[in-house]
Amino acid sequence: MDPELLVRDHTIYACVMGSRAFGLATEDSDTDRRGVFLAPTPLFWRFEKPPAHVDGPADEQFSWELERFCELALRANPNVLECLHSPLVEYADATGRELLSLRDAFLSRRVHETFTRYAQGQRRKLDADVRTHGAPRWKHAMHLLRLLESALDLLRTGALTIDVGDRRDSLLAVKRGEVPWPEVETRMTRLADENDEAARHTPLPAEPDRRRVEDFLVRARHASALQPNPHDEVVQDVVPDGGTGQR
Repeated sequence: MDPELLVRDHTIYACVMGSRAFGLATEDSDTDRRGVFLAPTPLFWRFEKPPAHVDGPADEQFSWELERFCELALRANPNVLECLHSPLVEYADATGRELLSLRDAFLSRRVHETFTRYAQGQRRKLDADVRTHGAPRWKHAMHLLRLLESALDLLRTGALTIDVGDRRDSLLAVKRGEVPWPEVETRMTRLADENDEAARHTPLPAEPDRRRVEDFLVRARHASALQPNPHDEVVQDVVPDGGTGQR
């Protein structure tokens, strides 16, 4: 099946991410769209499996197949978890709404490791920019601060909120380069230390509820298998008597 048809006809959840979801949009901000599609179960019975993700078809659009999305969320992938918690949901069918109802099942103490590892990688890139160019990429610095603050709230409360709320002005000041880099560095280091401390007392469970998520995935696959697929092709088979049969 054409990957674009999977997104067009089988999306179960779609949302807006990026600066618009974070509450940091300005006049020149793009609209980043993310989604989850449920590939028809019969496609998995073929040698050529459906894609785990699709880039497009629109600009700034990216979608995951449901199983891949769940795998990444169970591993506490920051981008995928934030996608599940976007305040800007554009579409959700019955399966998509059930996926949203499982948001807490994906959250665990693993978020400390994954969010921290991602933040450390971004911090190294910023430090390299400062050494090479004398200044960081301020937009990236803003988003790193946002990520650290979001992770801290998650570890302290057990709930992931991605809209920055009243921190918008201070973060946009960083994006504009109005805050000296040493001050930004200090904030990043403090937030990283606070994340480490919060991880020792977090109300989050040690592991995600994998069984609950898997039960949802199996039911979704089973329901899909029972639905007719409008894109199935009629294949002509040569039968032993020289005629043709259809399947």
